[in-house]
Amino acid sequence: MLTWLERSSLNFPPLKQALREPNGLLAAGGDLSAQRLIAAYRHGCFPWFEQGQPILWWSPDPRTVLIPEQLHISRSLRKVLRSDQFSVTFDRNFAQVIHACAQPREQQHGTWITDSIQNAYISLHQQGIAHSVEVWHGDELVGGLYGIAMGQLFFGESMFSRMSNASKVGFVTLVKHLNAAGFVLIDCQMPTEHLLNFGAQSIARSDFSDYLQRHLDQSSRMQWSTDNIITSTLNL
Repeated sequence: MLTWLERSSLNFPPLKQALREPNGLLAAGGDLSAQRLIAAYRHGCFPWFEQGQPILWWSPDPRTVLIPEQLHISRSLRKVLRSDQFSVTFDRNFAQVIHACAQPREQQHGTWITDSIQNAYISLHQQGIAHSVEVWHGDELVGGLYGIAMGQLFFGESMFSRMSNASKVGFVTLVKHLNAAGFVLIDCQMPTEHLLNFGAQSIARSDFSDYLQRHLDQSSRMQWSTDNIITSTLNL
């Protein structure tokens, strides 16, 4: 039976109570306050719902993750990175990135990144918890992504691309910096061909919970305020 959250409590049900069908649906209701979102990520779940639906909280099993040091970069993408076709920044314009991620894709009606979701994550960004990656072609923003950083874990949320390879360049640049800063896991939530090509893998929910317990409260060396990152300088 699906658990309905109360606004007066930030508690979530145990992850083992998540439904098998649809895979990982854990709870519904509550709100999108910063406190609840932080509690959700610490617990091992995330919000995903469409316009007109109640807030739905998910913890799929298995969970798709990427180990930063196991990142796979294709030969063709290495050429793009070495060409300095793009430059990359962190936290330069979070609101612009999440708004771009919210735009409907081809053959997609509407978006799950509703105005309420955007406002909630902008609030987390203002608290230094949510972060953005911007990919630039000259002065034009052509790609990017955003997610949550806690301890030595990064929880990816969404990305966008307006130019071929732009989001891939942003993702590789982020992973390289996270790895150098001591991050041990990137939560990708659900598998896509795009992520699997980068070396993402599926792990049991219980193993994901172990990562949370061991690394959520550990420190990292990540510096989110950077100058333009020249992609040819990455250790490829």
